[in-house]
Amino acid sequence: MLSGYTGRILNVNLAEQKIMEQRPEEALYRSVLGGTGLGVRFVFDRQGPGVDPMGPDSFMGFVTGPLTGSGTLFGTRYSVVARSPLTGAWGEANSGGDFGPYLKFGGYDAVFLSGVSDKPVYLFIEDGKAELRDAGHIWSRDCVETEVILQQELGKGTRVACIGPSGEKLSRISCVINDRGRAAARTGMGAVMGSKKIKAIAVRGKLKLPIADEANLRVLRKKYLESLGGRIYQSLSGFGTCAGTAGAVLSGDAPVKNWSGRGSIDFPTAASISDLAVIGLQQKKYGCWRCPVACGGLMKAGSSFDYDEGAHKPEYETLAAFGSMCLNDDVESIIKLNDICNRYGLDTISAGSTIAFAIECYENGIISGKDTDGIELTWGNSKAIVEMTGKLSRREGFGDILADGTKIAAQKIGRGAEKFAMQVEGQEVPMHDPRRTPGWGTSYKVDAAPGRHTSGNENNVMFIPEMTIPDFNFKEYSGRGEAHRAGASWFHITDSSGFCMLGYMCLPARALPEFLTAVTGWRLDMVSLMEVGERIANLRQAFTVREGLVPTSFDVPGRIIGDPPQKEGPLIDRTLDLPIMVSDYYRAMDWDLVTGKPSRKKLEALGLRDVIDAIGA
Repeated sequence: MLSGYTGRILNVNLAEQKIMEQRPEEALYRSVLGGTGLGVRFVFDRQGPGVDPMGPDSFMGFVTGPLTGSGTLFGTRYSVVARSPLTGAWGEANSGGDFGPYLKFGGYDAVFLSGVSDKPVYLFIEDGKAELRDAGHIWSRDCVETEVILQQELGKGTRVACIGPSGEKLSRISCVINDRGRAAARTGMGAVMGSKKIKAIAVRGKLKLPIADEANLRVLRKKYLESLGGRIYQSLSGFGTCAGTAGAVLSGDAPVKNWSGRGSIDFPTAASISDLAVIGLQQKKYGCWRCPVACGGLMKAGSSFDYDEGAHKPEYETLAAFGSMCLNDDVESIIKLNDICNRYGLDTISAGSTIAFAIECYENGIISGKDTDGIELTWGNSKAIVEMTGKLSRREGFGDILADGTKIAAQKIGRGAEKFAMQVEGQEVPMHDPRRTPGWGTSYKVDAAPGRHTSGNENNVMFIPEMTIPDFNFKEYSGRGEAHRAGASWFHITDSSGFCMLGYMCLPARALPEFLTAVTGWRLDMVSLMEVGERIANLRQAFTVREGLVPTSFDVPGRIIGDPPQKEGPLIDRTLDLPIMVSDYYRAMDWDLVTGKPSRKKLEALGLRDVIDAIGA
């Protein structure tokens, strides 16, 4: 009997309105754990190359990990996976809250969707049973309204993952929202869901997950609970990710003025959207399922901007995207912007970056008030930023031009607008500057899901509190390419386990294999787990190259890598040698330096012989 899993996967054909249950072999779970790993294995096998991400032949999945809902510290996460309509490459997004654990309590490790429904529907799961129901009454409703309505109909204990109007209208920067403000945000997963005409997945259930060694799990939980208290834990517990916004601007980590600014020289008021300024407007803390940190928060009602009490606290990425990127220091406006994105189902990184792009186009005369419906899109104009984001969320007026992100918007606008689009293969780059921390540069350019900061790189190794444990030595990864390989593998393990990436920053590295062993009963150490992480990395890469994409040819805008370098500020004279960094990483991974394909030798060593023919390795 499997432990840590329900052992059941739901396959839903929306076109035929058929629901089928699958019980995978234990070997499959062992090979990829769950989450993104299980997701990419399923989608790679079931979906051939060249399939339209928003067409009837596409597959998408909602996938948990073995630690999700297990009682492990930070075991809260689930992933949404599909081919990205934003980039055409592998697509994945990850979220916390309660939905992931309750999907397992409802009886399933994962749900995979195929086909297109002829009318709006939602999927209801309760105690191992599932049915499709009409969603006509919630279609066009925002995400908060949708959750409220479904909880009134199905019961207060129902947990909901849904799309808002932006996903329904196929915005390529739309996302999936659960718990009224937790987002599986990146790579356009909301548009895939909208194209299938499925509004929501609602789950209820009281299944008790089988745990291999419950006594040991209780001991581990108590031990690591008592060990919490370091700097990262205190920062996250006290403030959440908003804690470091001002420091990130000062150090050069946070991009300023659409990546053209010079830290606090151009944005000296960053403290207005950081730590105490944000917490001062918080009503109460909020945490994901059984999380001891509770880094989230629910806000007081707005005064200068209209938003309800209980709106979610903006995270660092949101504060930077709508704040430093737009030279906007009005914290209430950013809470309002975050609420718009949560309600309409938008990725705040892409939405904020797209507004910053539009502002720079406006300031440089590429667009005018005639184009922007009379909205004065100038730096720091908080009211204009809120108004235009609202239009973007509704695909209204000029917002329709912006609703698919900066790459498509620049193509529609023309007149040189593309030089202000800070994206890689269509995906807006996150709020971490590789000129300060170079590992981001490699990830942005050549990850199988380009333009991502939560995909794993050498920075993940740096954040592990305990670098050396008896059976694995992270310090052996001394070269940049090897360090990036280790960081990517580690992250894929974390993500596919259902473990929170902020949680692992609070714990020593050994905690993850210890928790996994207690939950699953498998004897797992860091060596065996890193092999699983590398297997997942190779599957993701194989998916992207099978689509005919060449990651080494992905273009990273010069501003992002310091070409030309800045002449003052925290990033003065810094330019990345990105070709060298990429080739170091590819050699460490044993991937072809030109095509990006994993080698035949590497795939055979990882037990992925079926992938060899699929990608012509």
